[in-house]
Amino acid sequence: MTKDTVVAFRAPEGFSPDPLTDLLRRGARDLIAQAVEAELNAFLIAHADQTDAAGHRRLVRHGHLPEREVQTGIGAVPVKVPRVRDRAPEGGRLKFTSTILPPYLRRAKSIEDLLPWLYLKGISTGDFSEALAALLGPDAPGLSASTITRLKADWWDDYERWSKRDLSARRYVYFWPAVTAATNASSKPSPAWMC
Repeated sequence: MTKDTVVAFRAPEGFSPDPLTDLLRRGARDLIAQAVEAELNAFLIAHADQTDAAGHRRLVRHGHLPEREVQTGIGAVPVKVPRVRDRAPEGGRLKFTSTILPPYLRRAKSIEDLLPWLYLKGISTGDFSEALAALLGPDAPGLSASTITRLKADWWDDYERWSKRDLSARRYVYFWPAVTAATNASSKPSPAWMC
């Protein structure tokens, strides 16, 4: 065979080794977009009666914020949040802020909740990137060791606040179940509590 007769094939565009996850991400992106649009429409309807000095609607759609990715349990999902322009800000500027996609959201709450559990299960600071890549896919951005160290400091502060909370306003009742003849003699009753 000569070099002239060999045809090199390119990898097909859009090919993915995991089409199911890609489909789930596309579906999640579309559902998020619909939910944020519904949120925006409700905001615009709530302020539809307000006008500027020229009699035009005070709030108008004004494109989208730059697209960003939010880490979720199915990997990174690209999202876009619509913008609203206030044409009469003299009475105080009205601003649309999505409750579904707050301005600086980069990780879903489920991922935020996952990080302390990984730490408690013994994942070392330096291994978080590999653990998240294994759980969320290879395109999941890892967390740097300094980020995990900062999060651990925050968790410690939360623990300190929790351990020093005031319990004087609460009453706790303790009870021990009685041992009956039917209870195995080798088993000891364990204390139980309720508040």
